[in-house]
Amino acid sequence: MAGGAVRTACPYCGVGCGVAGRAEGRGLEVSGDAGHPSNIGRLCSKGSALGATVGLEGRLLTPMIGRRAASWDEATALVARRFRETIARHGPDSVAFYVSGQLLTEDYYAANKLMKGFIGSGNIDTNSRLCMASAVVAHKQAFGADLVPGCYEDLELADLVVFSGHNAAWTHPVLFRRMEQARARGQRHVVIDPRRTDTAEVADLHLALAPQTDVRLWNGLLAELDRRGAIDDAYVAAHVAGFAEVMAALAADDQSPAAVAADCGLPLADLQTFYDWFVQTPRTVSLFSMGANQSTQGVAKGLAIINTHLATGRIGKPGACPFSITGQPNAMGGRETGGMATTLAGHMDFDDAARARVARFWGAQDVAPRPGLKAIDMFDAIAEGKIKALWVMATNPAVSLPNATKVRAALAACPFVVVSDCMAQTDTAEFAHVKLPALAWGEKEGTVTNSERRISRQRRLFDPPGEARADWRIIADVAVAMGHRDAFDWRTPAQVFREWARLTNYENHGRMLSLGPLAALTPEAYEDLEPVQWPVTAEGGTARLFADGVFQTPDGRARMVVTQAKGPAQALDPSYPLALNTGRVRDHWHTLTRTGLAPDLCRHTPEPYVEIHPTDAGPLGVVEGALARVQTAQGEAIALAKVTDRQRPGAIFMPMHWTQAFAPSGRANALVAAAVDPQSGQPEFKHTPARVRPYRETWRGFFIAREAWSAPSGLDLVWRRIPQAGCQLHEFAGRGDEVEREALRRALCKGAAGEPLRFEDPAAGSLREAYLAGEGVERVLFTATNGALPPRDWLVELFAKDELSGLDRTALLIGRAPGRVVESAPLVCACRGVRADKIGAAITAGAGSVDAVSEATGAGSSCGSCRPEIARIIAQSKRKEVRHAA
Repeated sequence: MAGGAVRTACPYCGVGCGVAGRAEGRGLEVSGDAGHPSNIGRLCSKGSALGATVGLEGRLLTPMIGRRAASWDEATALVARRFRETIARHGPDSVAFYVSGQLLTEDYYAANKLMKGFIGSGNIDTNSRLCMASAVVAHKQAFGADLVPGCYEDLELADLVVFSGHNAAWTHPVLFRRMEQARARGQRHVVIDPRRTDTAEVADLHLALAPQTDVRLWNGLLAELDRRGAIDDAYVAAHVAGFAEVMAALAADDQSPAAVAADCGLPLADLQTFYDWFVQTPRTVSLFSMGANQSTQGVAKGLAIINTHLATGRIGKPGACPFSITGQPNAMGGRETGGMATTLAGHMDFDDAARARVARFWGAQDVAPRPGLKAIDMFDAIAEGKIKALWVMATNPAVSLPNATKVRAALAACPFVVVSDCMAQTDTAEFAHVKLPALAWGEKEGTVTNSERRISRQRRLFDPPGEARADWRIIADVAVAMGHRDAFDWRTPAQVFREWARLTNYENHGRMLSLGPLAALTPEAYEDLEPVQWPVTAEGGTARLFADGVFQTPDGRARMVVTQAKGPAQALDPSYPLALNTGRVRDHWHTLTRTGLAPDLCRHTPEPYVEIHPTDAGPLGVVEGALARVQTAQGEAIALAKVTDRQRPGAIFMPMHWTQAFAPSGRANALVAAAVDPQSGQPEFKHTPARVRPYRETWRGFFIAREAWSAPSGLDLVWRRIPQAGCQLHEFAGRGDEVEREALRRALCKGAAGEPLRFEDPAAGSLREAYLAGEGVERVLFTATNGALPPRDWLVELFAKDELSGLDRTALLIGRAPGRVVESAPLVCACRGVRADKIGAAITAGAGSVDAVSEATGAGSSCGSCRPEIARIIAQSKRKEVRHAA
């Protein structure tokens, strides 16, 4: 790589993009790795902003016992002793690990080996349980193991791509861009999603089905394929079992298009178009992700999709496969190494033969006898006092798990909690008795496996800061302190990887997960490892599985499985008449511990919101731009109302990213019921009964300071923190009186240097106050009870000035930017800072395509994540033109 760049892999979604990084000090310049086959040089907005997230702000850099710093020897000895004592008194199942798709494969392997091999419990589960567990079970039932058949090339070769619960334009934007050329040649897109997402907005067909009717839709498709003679009888006869049983089960219900359309809440014509395209298009890829998996019917949804592909032979062929897309960078690596409670390492189960095999390989006497507790059950067991020692690695369950308030109570009650993380303060770390500093992205060495089974190297860009250590080493040090030195005597990640690779080959009589030649990598070869897809043979990687029609089942045949359409686990009722659906936004990742450090990534969606359809909002008195109270049986949150017909009537949507540090009243997962798929244990994030009411704030304000502030205690406030370049913007609203507003003012201005610049208009209920540090601005506070607050951007810009001019000071009091019009339209392109009004002006001037808008404004010319939104703006503009012409 030219210019001394280090080739590594992105730490965000399951696309597994290659990154070229050039570090100088703690500064970093990043670009896409043009030689990486997953992204071919492209990066999304999150990957493009990695350079803004690698500073040491907020890092955990030394072990902590309680609130005091400790040495590694002391912290490691304490963790080992408490785990040994707990096991001695209460048995191995009284301890648990909760780990993460943010770990590298070497870390995952070490954690799984310690828990299942030497502690002797299955109680290690991963946050991948929240996103991929249902797909794993569907794969195992259909294919005999957790095997993803396809590769990214199939997305370009397909003539039809079906997105089932997959907003790829936001969650996997680089893959979405890879399909652009295919779309230009005629590739069709069908989106199955209750919401009109950006992916749906630009699709050829959007099936806005009623929540939890996916199985009904796919079963209806399979019945239609049979009616039209589109079943591949030869393929089924040679390679598939269970076809007759599935078809007999379908025949028990009315599978007519009219009945399916009615049950799914779809126009019959749209359903028939979908059927037509699927029948006519042999090269079809069906992508399914969180919208399918995060359900009490997640396994059934995955199997129903797979059934249609098996019945038509659309698997193991270029441009044709069912394709589960992972959410995290190493969810696949965790699934491979046994990071889930339900499997041993290497795609082995807990049968006697597999347990004995793993025991021989590890030299372990106490391999876990049975599967451990899945995530929801694990935290229930903590709450019930059955699990007494917990180690959380690289994840934030106090935010990310459903019914998060109950999770917090469980963590608070747990006798011993260890958190290993790179960040000092997370919602989960608040409950830790011991905090262990882990390396962050850019400091770690190891491997990750992406959604197409491609193993890539993450390489170090920076020296380890402070006393931070690699996760695999932290785990190994604790294992050694527990008395297992010989089994964990690794000195480098390459040694861990080679051991893991050897395990995949050990007594391997038909397991497709095999790393073959990688088991003999030299340290130099490990360092230089190029991206490769497993199974790895002497000839290299394997792009597609099942090309020969042979599956990892005892008879080599795939299994079609009967799936029954069922209603939601929790029915709506007059008390909670709306279905709450949670998910992600375009530019943020998980719980903001990384993307929250990049101001540009905070601009497109700066605060929590709730989408609601106008027909639901109107009778409730919920209005666009005001705050709304969202309530479920589990709790409540307050978020900005977005009234939009992109949301299906009867349903609402909230993003899941915000935490106690960023928006304590806007945490979505505190609202979600902990209902799970009975087979996979994956929680239902897409359907919780809810209600919405106006918050009815009586005043609003914002506070800008150089440092982050928390909401002052004792005040009834809605509080949101939005990182900016050089300062922190804090938005707030309340329903109190002048006494409360004055209490807030005193709290925020306490300790400020000098006399404030102050303007107050009691009649209008407005206050503007600014404190200067020397000649520059230190803090700014604006509140208002009537009228709008001014735009914030020009005020943020003042914090970059060493000295304010007289005009600046006057503007602070007037509340208006001096001498120019301030842009306040929504931000569309985070990379180039282009707002919607500039894009609208380009469209008015004649830019009629995304490329034309990009050329005129720069929007969409960098990572391309905003291109679907630009297309939506163009389409909206054209619709307005048609209406005006009429």
